[in-house]
Amino acid sequence: MEQNSRGIPLAPRPVTDADLPFALRIAAAWSWRLGVIIVVASAVVWALGHLSFLVIPVLVSALLAGLLMPAVNWLRRIGLPRGVAVAVTELGFIALVAGLLTLVGRQLAGGFRELWDQALAGLTAIQAWLASGPLQISAGELDTYVKDAQNLVTTNQGTLVSGVLSAGSTAGHFLAGLLIALFVLIFFLLEGERIWAFLIRLLPHRARVPADGAGRIGWLSLVNYVRIQVVVAAIDAIGIGVGAAILGVPLALPLGILVFVASFVPVVGALFSGAIAVLLALVSNGLVNALIMLGIVLAVQQIESHVLQPLIMGRAVSLHPVAVILAVAAGSYLAGIPGALFAVPTLAVVNAAVRYIASRAWETGSVPVAEPGADPVPEPPQAAD
Repeated sequence: MEQNSRGIPLAPRPVTDADLPFALRIAAAWSWRLGVIIVVASAVVWALGHLSFLVIPVLVSALLAGLLMPAVNWLRRIGLPRGVAVAVTELGFIALVAGLLTLVGRQLAGGFRELWDQALAGLTAIQAWLASGPLQISAGELDTYVKDAQNLVTTNQGTLVSGVLSAGSTAGHFLAGLLIALFVLIFFLLEGERIWAFLIRLLPHRARVPADGAGRIGWLSLVNYVRIQVVVAAIDAIGIGVGAAILGVPLALPLGILVFVASFVPVVGALFSGAIAVLLALVSNGLVNALIMLGIVLAVQQIESHVLQPLIMGRAVSLHPVAVILAVAAGSYLAGIPGALFAVPTLAVVNAAVRYIASRAWETGSVPVAEPGADPVPEPPQAAD
């Protein structure tokens, strides 16, 4: 114990941060900050999960707004009022989707009859192979297995009925979400700038300019993602759909539309739609045709992953392919199909906004404009907070 010049013991000096090792202080500082980020992120994910019936339609509306805004601006440039331009754009979009669904429905109704007959012939061939092949399963044993399956269905009728009711409830939620998305889309296209300006005014005055710039940069990243993804999905759909049509695979047009829709889920969607294309070729035209179809699918996906994604998508959203794969995996784990669909655009928005704030770009440059021809955001009031 330390003593003074007269030999009187001195009181122990309190321990301060300076007494701790530098590495320990840095680790502790990082730890509590990361802990706060994890807690806040977990709370946000929990809240979004409980409000998914509202969050998903709003996100869909945001994606569609980024896709349809150029059409609204073009109609305004030729002289139409903004309200009329929004109405024409949204009604035209609904008519286009309805027409495609009608065309696909007719193709499916006509193609499934032929495909069903081919599937039955394939099942007969499989039964013959099971009986004469290495497994040596007789017809009596197959009948036993079929009866066991029927008994399993009979004993689980309650579970099946509840599943059907759940599917009906899900369909009802889907229709409600679709109506919400279309309704919100009207106001995103009509008054998006005013809505954003209102949200900016809720922030403290010093935070308004940085938040405005970060939000607009994030919106630009989202718009670029949606437009480039449409191009990539169209190339995938044309490549696989035309290849299926040349090979004589039935339902080539619905298959192309399925590939187009599935391509909006990076990596996973391409694998899913490609597997369906190969399966259709196998059932309808045999093994050789299925192998050729597999080669076409792999070629299209290689062009997408090695040419389109790095050259087009990478420049549009500035995301590494590893980040894309990890985002899709995390999104699908946390929120299923919606999580996989919105993971990459969300990551692109967050990446662009964080980079803008970290670089303090608003101090050296002007705030970016979200859309050419869009109404300017009114200047926030200069009153003190």
